[in-house]
Amino acid sequence: MRILILEDDPLTALDLQCLVEDCGHEVVGLCQTVADAGRRIGDGLDFALLDVDLPDGKSFALAERLHRSRVPFAFVSASRRSEVPADLQGAPFIPKPYQHAAIRNSLAEAGGMPLRRAG
Repeated sequence: MRILILEDDPLTALDLQCLVEDCGHEVVGLCQTVADAGRRIGDGLDFALLDVDLPDGKSFALAERLHRSRVPFAFVSASRRSEVPADLQGAPFIPKPYQHAAIRNSLAEAGGMPLRRAG
């Protein structure tokens, strides 16, 4: 799959990139701002991992654009799930600090592959 990562912390972004690539997927956008990620939506994305709080605001409007474009996504955030707007509550939410298995499972679910057991 072609994956977009929206994460402003460089170490977390690198960890997510390595994890995505280790799962056999391609990172087509490693973005630190909502604006940069917004420019990548038309790039034939298959899935996105979105932090909630970025330097230029929350990622909710971007998530809504992805949803309208039928691009699945998951929030990966230290924010509370309760901060996610009601219309986006159905999206997967992976709390930070995250477990690698949670990211792998989210990728597998998006790609229609069986989930790995955590552990």
